[in-house]
Amino acid sequence: MITGVLVLAAGRATRFGTDKRFASLPDGRCVIETTLANIRDSGLPFLVCLGEDDDELMHRLDEQKIQWLRCNRAAEGMGSTLAEGVGHIPGWNGVLVALADMPWIAPSTYLAVAERLSQERIIVPVCNGLRGHPVGFGCGFYADLCALRGDTGARQLLAMHAGSVVELTVMDPAIHRDIDVPADMFLSD
Repeated sequence: MITGVLVLAAGRATRFGTDKRFASLPDGRCVIETTLANIRDSGLPFLVCLGEDDDELMHRLDEQKIQWLRCNRAAEGMGSTLAEGVGHIPGWNGVLVALADMPWIAPSTYLAVAERLSQERIIVPVCNGLRGHPVGFGCGFYADLCALRGDTGARQLLAMHAGSVVELTVMDPAIHRDIDVPADMFLSD
């Protein structure tokens, strides 16, 4: 089964104040670079979903030969970006939905979710009893993902297909750790 990672990176980061994708983490790397490096280190193929006006990031990704997709409906919200991205994935049987503002997820976590995925399963990583990201969807759920609209993400699909959801215990607290405000970049695990 070919599984890839769809990286949602088209958000406007209104709570952060500036473009958090380019914000520097304590180690000096920027948020998006760190997220993509961890995904790359998993060995899984990936595609980055960007907004219509993300020319600077498109240029940076081109320099690194990273595949990206300009999402024409990104301004409508995460659900629309996800739907558009799933509609353009390159022949994968399964997709992990990753968020660009979660730079600390371990490569092994991406790989573990991908390894448990099947065409008719949804894999959700769990750490300390709480669900997190990335969430894996088999291709049996692509039609539902492509039907998402607005700012509603895939959470409703987890409820709608509860019998297909498999929780995968991981020892990676970063599955819960995203960046919403500048202080989030400096919190310890």
